[in-house]
Amino acid sequence: MPDIKSTTVLNNFRQAAQAGEFLVTAEVAPPKGGDPAHMIKMAATLKGRVHAVNITDGSRAVLRMSSLVASVILLQNDIEPICQIACRDRNRIGIQADLMGAHALGIRNILALTGDPVKAGDHPDAKAVFDLEAVRLLQLIRKMNQGVDHNEQLLTDGALDLFTGAAVDPQCASWSGLQSRFERKIEAGAQFFQSQLITDFDRLEKFMDNIASVHKKPILAGIFLLKSAKNAQFINKVVPGVNIPQHIIDRLAKAKEPLAEGVKIAAEQVQIAQQLCQGVHMMAVKREDLIPQILDLAGMGKVTH
Repeated sequence: MPDIKSTTVLNNFRQAAQAGEFLVTAEVAPPKGGDPAHMIKMAATLKGRVHAVNITDGSRAVLRMSSLVASVILLQNDIEPICQIACRDRNRIGIQADLMGAHALGIRNILALTGDPVKAGDHPDAKAVFDLEAVRLLQLIRKMNQGVDHNEQLLTDGALDLFTGAAVDPQCASWSGLQSRFERKIEAGAQFFQSQLITDFDRLEKFMDNIASVHKKPILAGIFLLKSAKNAQFINKVVPGVNIPQHIIDRLAKAKEPLAEGVKIAAEQVQIAQQLCQGVHMMAVKREDLIPQILDLAGMGKVTH
C-alpha cells in the first residue's frame, strides 16, 4: 500500500470533460488472480491516447480483483483510472467505506452502476445485495461530496471530491424509460455518461438531439472491437440490448483478416461518434493494445493533459 502522503491525484479526465474536449476512455478488466502485470501492460499501451482507463467492478458478475485496488495500482503506474462501483456486492456501509478509501488513495473518477445480475456470472449461487442501485448511489456520492454520509451525518474527517458518471443505453427499447432514467441520473448528480456498446448510430443521434443536448453533460459512445463474425454473433446472443447489424457480421465473415476488419469498423464508428457526442469509450476485450491502432485509423491524435 502506498504512503498516503505521496499518493498521486490525477484530474485530467475531469478537466478535459469540463473544458468540452472530445473525451477518450478505454476499458481494462482487473486481473483474475493476484498478479496485475497483464492489466498494467495493457493499460500502459493506452498512455497518451486516452484521458482515463476504466476499471470494471465485477462485470457480468464474473470474479476479478477489486476495482478499487486495481485502480490504485494504475495510479501507482501514473495512469488515471475511472473506478467502477457496482451495487450488487456491497451494502451502503461497504460502499461508503470504499468511496472514502478511494478518495484517500487519490482516485477521483467514479462510474456508478447498479451491477449485473449474479445469475449471469461464474458464481450463480452467490447472494446479491443490491442495497442501492445506480440512481441512489449517485445521490449517496453527491452527499459525500457535500460532507455528509447516507444518513446526513457529518463526515468529520472531510468531504470527498469525486467526479461521478453513470451508464446510459441510447438503444433502450423504451424511449420514455430511457429519458426518465437519464434525467433521474442527472438530478442525482451524474457529471458524465458512458454508453453501452453502440451499433445503431441513428438512435444515438436521436438520443443526443432529443434528450441529452438539453443537459449538456458529456456522453461517451461505447465502441467495441469485434474480432470476428463469430464474436459478433456471440455478443448478440449474450449481451442484453445489443443487436449488431447483419451487414457488419457479413463484413467480418467475408474479410480475409477479420480482426483487422474489426479494427477498421471500430475506427469508422469512432469517426461517426465524433460528429454526435463528446467522447468515446473503447472496449477491446483482451486486445486493449489495439486501441491506439483504432484511434490512429480514426485520425485521433494524442490526448492533451
